[in-house]
Amino acid sequence: MGLIGLALAAIAVWALVRLGRQTERRGRAHWRVTATLLGSVLLAGGALAAFRGAWLAAAALAGAGLYLAWSSRIRSVVRSEPISDADARAVLGVRAGANEAEIRAAWKRAMARAHPDQGGTEGLATRVNAARDRLLKRRGSS
Repeated sequence: MGLIGLALAAIAVWALVRLGRQTERRGRAHWRVTATLLGSVLLAGGALAAFRGAWLAAAALAGAGLYLAWSSRIRSVVRSEPISDADARAVLGVRAGANEAEIRAAWKRAMARAHPDQGGTEGLATRVNAARDRLLKRRGSS
């Protein structure tokens, strides 16, 4: 029984680490939390069934657990809405007549804060990129 307890503890630690990394919108995060926990329970049940010699049940439970764990990792693509020139300047914090170098420097500063790896969100990073693209296209067409 000690090996089963160790396996369940490892799965619980894995689930808690995954749950701590949730960064998307509220409804989707609840699905991912539920799928992670249910997948963990199914994997543990599969391990328990395998230890008892019920190979068919073990394969079914492990397969269902792996499917839930895999499907909960799929993230939807965040799309940006059209952004006006004034909104783009406000997002990046540049003046109306900013040149390309100022726009790129402001984008770099904003992206350092908005990037998901730095504590920002995918939506915010997408908006910062959309603001940069809008201002650079405007400058290129003028």
